[in-house]
Amino acid sequence: MEPPPKIGKNIQKLRNARNLTLNVLSERSGVSKAMLSQIESDKVNPTIATVWKIAKGLGVDLPDLLDADGTIKRKFVVNRSEAIKILDTAEHGVTIKVFSPLEMAGDLEIYMLIFDPKSVLSSEPHFPGTEEFLTVIKGSITVQAGENISELHKGDFLAYHADISHTITNNAGTTNAVVHMVVRYAPPPL
Repeated sequence: MEPPPKIGKNIQKLRNARNLTLNVLSERSGVSKAMLSQIESDKVNPTIATVWKIAKGLGVDLPDLLDADGTIKRKFVVNRSEAIKILDTAEHGVTIKVFSPLEMAGDLEIYMLIFDPKSVLSSEPHFPGTEEFLTVIKGSITVQAGENISELHKGDFLAYHADISHTITNNAGTTNAVVHMVVRYAPPPL
């Protein structure tokens, strides 16, 4: 797939709209200032990998750079309830509903966890810098991440690094626990 001929002008337009110099965009994207200059003047056709780096440096989605008119499309993604995926796990008694669309995987993921009484969800360390954010919707749970441990009740919130082994346990013997979870992955180094 070859980028459209206006890609350089689109990059320049978006860079100027953000008041970024070529030096700053070079630092943010990891693409050399000389290469950025050549791309903006349409002297070279960049690879998709290079365009992706530039998009990340500009803080836009790749399609925004590839679009012929160079305008940013505002995100408005609906994931209907019938499209919500339920993950099968080896953990008996834990249902994991995936609310975030597939294209968000590895960046920001949103889940609803439903724990049967006395059930446990154990996780190996995720990628370095990964964080999890929990809000207890119903019941109470105990979360352990490395040496840290805390009991949480309905309405409580917890943020923790998930790049270490961690567990979530429903200690209740007779009631389910429901937890809203957001997983945020650290951005890859530029």
